[in-house]
Amino acid sequence: MIRARTRSGGAFGAVIAGVLVLSFLAASSAGRQSGTLYTIVELPNLVGDGTSIARSILLNGDIIGASGYVTGSDTRAVRWSLGRIETLGVLPNGDYSAAFGANASGEIVGTSNTATATRAFRWTSSGGMKDLGALPGDSGSQAFDVNRSGEVAGVSSGPAAVRAVLWSSGGTIESLEFLPGGAHSKAVSLDDSGEVVGTSGSSSGNRAFLWTGRHGMRDLGTLPGDTASEAVAINELGQVVGNSTGANGTRAFLWTRSSGMKSLGTLPGDRESRAFGINGLGAVVGTSIGPAGARGFLWTAATGMVDVNGLIPRELGVVLSEAHGINDAGQIVAVSGGGHEIEHYYSVFLLAP
Repeated sequence: MIRARTRSGGAFGAVIAGVLVLSFLAASSAGRQSGTLYTIVELPNLVGDGTSIARSILLNGDIIGASGYVTGSDTRAVRWSLGRIETLGVLPNGDYSAAFGANASGEIVGTSNTATATRAFRWTSSGGMKDLGALPGDSGSQAFDVNRSGEVAGVSSGPAAVRAVLWSSGGTIESLEFLPGGAHSKAVSLDDSGEVVGTSGSSSGNRAFLWTGRHGMRDLGTLPGDTASEAVAINELGQVVGNSTGANGTRAFLWTRSSGMKSLGTLPGDRESRAFGINGLGAVVGTSIGPAGARGFLWTAATGMVDVNGLIPRELGVVLSEAHGINDAGQIVAVSGGGHEIEHYYSVFLLAP
């Protein structure tokens, strides 16, 4: 499937006084980099003194993630839609939730705590938030993505291990097990045919995997010379993005059946990069990290890696550190801040071509 604080918490984009159209100079800069012009809007926060994170963006522009206070408690799974932020609530006796994935039918999946454990949930507008359960003998679970058929990818955790799992549309849970020699795994994304990607331990270390019902779990390897990898997203073309790590740091990669794993490189002068999402056309978003800090990137086969900060007006004073999602319309959701945990994010922005 396709794969965040504001100062007022008011109407969509109110913080920046509506949609900010690129100036001539910024448009010229964007044209030199990608040929695409962008507008930028800051998303409202659930509470005025809190923080937010966006995880993915759908074709209709809906964005899902989490918003709340700077501590994990009282953070809520949210959906930004039609200029408004909507809380999805929590499971019974919980005080925390976060949304990670959604499909075109409006099903949203994520994680909420309860009185006794952290559990995966499926949310619908008609039924609200429902506990997806865990493997027999396990107490915890998390859900990260849902496809058009309602299948859900995630993990189940207990005394034995943390295992990648797949829930059917009817709620039946299946363990995807591990790569040979491994003792833990995590499923994070799936396509509409039910192919799942994630990370598994193996006899060679952590490896990105591709799982299918017919062939089971396949090791996608690493970039040359690296020792570990993770897969973070898959699109309907079967293209997989993720990150490969070795002595020289981490690099974002794109994997295809025909070409295998290819490094996406970094922005000029940077030392590392990480991919977070890919759309149905093969455009990849993520972050590039160097001496000056982190910068969100957009990668396409035609342009290579482009700094998303070059696509917005410099006079805004905004530095987009990570781009987290892109849909097939080319809309990008990015954050100013960083840290991969909700308490470290400050603002979420929507970029529209």
